[in-house]
Amino acid sequence: RQAMLESNTGTSFLCFSPGEVSAVNMTVPNSLIRGSAGGEAVLSVCYSSFSLDLPVIKWQLRREKSITVVQSIGTDIIGTLRPEYRDRILVFENGTLLLHNLRLSDDGKYDVEISITDDTFPGEGSITLTVDEPISRPYIDMESTSVLELSENIILNCSHDNGTRTTYRWFKGGKPQTNETRFVLSPDQKLLTIRRVLMADDDIYSCAVENPVGNMTSLPIRLTVYRRSSLYIILSTGGIFLLITLVTVCACWTPSKNVRECIELDWIHPVLQDPSMDDSSSNSIGSPELDNPPCYTSYTSSLTPGSPPLSLTFSCRSNWEVRLSYWIILQIPTYCKSAWTMGTN
Repeated sequence: RQAMLESNTGTSFLCFSPGEVSAVNMTVPNSLIRGSAGGEAVLSVCYSSFSLDLPVIKWQLRREKSITVVQSIGTDIIGTLRPEYRDRILVFENGTLLLHNLRLSDDGKYDVEISITDDTFPGEGSITLTVDEPISRPYIDMESTSVLELSENIILNCSHDNGTRTTYRWFKGGKPQTNETRFVLSPDQKLLTIRRVLMADDDIYSCAVENPVGNMTSLPIRLTVYRRSSLYIILSTGGIFLLITLVTVCACWTPSKNVRECIELDWIHPVLQDPSMDDSSSNSIGSPELDNPPCYTSYTSSLTPGSPPLSLTFSCRSNWEVRLSYWIILQIPTYCKSAWTMGTN
């Protein structure tokens, strides 16, 4: 009597009744196993046979040239293990393989063969093992978190230090962000580009990274968008504040006490035209004085002994300018500076 049996891997085996030809019947409960680097993986199989002899179990890793991982009779390992598998391999009676301390190099497809002396056909199966590095917490990398409205090509980069076989997702205001006219995702979705920033883009952004062994989400980051007019107001206000600060510092500045020369501005008086001149120079509306304003002279009454007087002349200014000059000069305190001369030589 002949019957056809099929394993979970899709491989067919012929089984015959005792007395004719027999085969090892193998099943693979799970053909895909996912593991983390540093963890462990169980490549589980089971078999049945009419023979009571111990099985010969052989595990190989598919490469260009297959690598023998382990070969055993029952649970007793035959020969010497390869250096990369020493102290990391355990074989169970039913053919299951346990791998400790997984490495990224363990990733691949494993073939198992179980044969028994009395059985004509061995049992065969295969299991795919993926080994991935756990993901570290991602973070969003960008040039600046504050941008001007209508700025071009603002790029948000979902970065992480560890993790393999990763996929990415973006969120804006807690909602998934997909490709749109202005929002463009890179092919691997790691980069989010905002082609033209609008005020509506002022929001909280985050990204999530996933791989076969886990997932992590970045801390949210806020993108602040300023109107261009607002920026001008901020800059103008800052400029005025800076100017006030400089004026205050200059007014409150105290000179050094190491005094070599003291210059004191005592008095300012106008130098008027000669009284003998035509009285048309009188200060009246429409008078020639407005066209030819008088000259004013300021001078100092005291300097260091033996030095000539210091003169500051403001010539041919209007009355308003003269009054302004009066106010400025009269506000100047006494300054004493070391080795300072100003037009005295």
